[in-house]
Amino acid sequence: MRRNLLLLVVLSGFIVACAALPCAAQNWTGKLQESMPLLGHRNWILVVDSAYPLQTSTGIDVVETSESQLDVLRAVLHEINHSIHVRPVVYMDAELPFVPEADAPGVNAYRTDIADLLRPYAIESLPHDRLIATVAEASQHFHVLVLKTTLTVPYSSVFIRLDCKYWSDDAEKRLRARMGSGQRP
Repeated sequence: MRRNLLLLVVLSGFIVACAALPCAAQNWTGKLQESMPLLGHRNWILVVDSAYPLQTSTGIDVVETSESQLDVLRAVLHEINHSIHVRPVVYMDAELPFVPEADAPGVNAYRTDIADLLRPYAIESLPHDRLIATVAEASQHFHVLVLKTTLTVPYSSVFIRLDCKYWSDDAEKRLRARMGSGQRP
């Protein structure tokens, strides 16, 4: 009887310890793959450094990856690029080019690595506070997936707003012009 009680206590402790692990660290790739078919234009995916704040909006889902930012970003871009419905619009902090190596060791190497990884994409730069405010506002109506990484370089978060892959910005402009003129195809 005593042995069974001890076994039950140990097993219960194990279950509690496993439940306390961050959900994302257990399987962030599964969360990403599960989310992709549901995400659409106006949703966001953020791949952030380890100090990115935990936001309180209900539309924001934060997942701890325990992985490097570049590896997580590669996986995110792979999932987006292999989707049939969304394409990435990439934003980064305007502060990053001004961060000196003396204040943030590793920032120069990071800037080189991130530039290589994001070379195929146009990158819009906005101040960090503005990006956080934009995401907070978007989360009131649209889902935001935040993937926290182990990166410890300031102003290094990558903000990806998803847009429709099969409908371009130019097509939207032409549509709005036709609607404004009343001209149907």
